[in-house]
Amino acid sequence: MYKIQANASGTRSINVSEEHLATIKKYSLLKNLIDSTGFIDESVLDKLKLNMRSMLESNKGSDKGLIDLCLDVIYNNNMKAFGLHQLVLLYIEWMDKNQSEDIED
Repeated sequence: MYKIQANASGTRSINVSEEHLATIKKYSLLKNLIDSTGFIDESVLDKLKLNMRSMLESNKGSDKGLIDLCLDVIYNNNMKAFGLHQLVLLYIEWMDKNQSEDIED
């Protein structure tokens, strides 16, 4: 279980599990999410929420991992642009770690 900081002052946080990160990878949720400026703001978070809502509607809620990611992380009351930035950084770190483990095996 990982914990990401949800605001700049550090008073709010969100728990992110390995399953959440695996779901992000499975659906490539962060791919092409951030525009050419490279900034993560509230519009990027809204875009992610709309993408996930569309996926849930098309899958008819059949993927428990996607539903859990929505409820626990993306639609968490504490999730703001700062938290999404921290989630992206965590995901990059997690992917690097998993790739290095795959190379060693």
